[in-house]
Amino acid sequence: MISANLVVVLVETAGPLNLGSVARLCANYKPSRLRLVNPRCEPGDPLASLMAVRGGEWLEKVEFHSSLSAALADCRRVVACSGRIEAQERQHHNPKEAIGWLLEPQAGPAQVGLVFGREDHGLSKEELLLAGRLLRIPTGPGYGSLNLSHAVAICFAEIQQQLEQQKDACAPLQALDSPLASHEQLEQAIQDAEALLLNVGFLYPHTARARMGKLRQILLRAEPNAEEVALLRGMVRQLRWAIGRDSG
Repeated sequence: MISANLVVVLVETAGPLNLGSVARLCANYKPSRLRLVNPRCEPGDPLASLMAVRGGEWLEKVEFHSSLSAALADCRRVVACSGRIEAQERQHHNPKEAIGWLLEPQAGPAQVGLVFGREDHGLSKEELLLAGRLLRIPTGPGYGSLNLSHAVAICFAEIQQQLEQQKDACAPLQALDSPLASHEQLEQAIQDAEALLLNVGFLYPHTARARMGKLRQILLRAEPNAEEVALLRGMVRQLRWAIGRDSG
């Protein structure tokens, strides 16, 4: 068993064989949840059931979401698996580094998310921005794209190994003083800030997405807790109220 707090998210999975193989891996390692974002195949497909073997129950209890943001709403840390190397604007971590960050102790029952993209072209740039860390599995130079279920297996094995090492160390891990803000709380704060910055002319509609993406990365690196995010939202709302009063 790897982690009762690990949420596995598959985005627009197209192959029932891959989906069934991932369900079998979930039976092996037992994460908390398996979530599908707009799947292009059905969990009830006979080919998925064939590959799942004893993981059939995972196909029956998958959770469906219409967007990646919604699937990650209750997660406090997110790692996205990415094989994209063109125009790297962010560091890509190896499995040991990325999983190590994902498993750092946090106060309270903190859920963490591990995201895998489409078989044919992975995750979009906007979807990658939702992750605090990007994970790239090292491959040979000739062909860098891994099968979806193979990538999941490598990540699950790394999680299992690191958890066993933590257990063998027998040293109590110090939790953070206050729980980290959830993905949903951060996104709400970012939406408030974007509305304010558009209102005062700092942002323009045609550049807002790129600039807010950079702000999102600053907040993800800072990892504010729920109280700190509430403070930021309060400041933004007060500024919007003051601007509206003065303009009236």
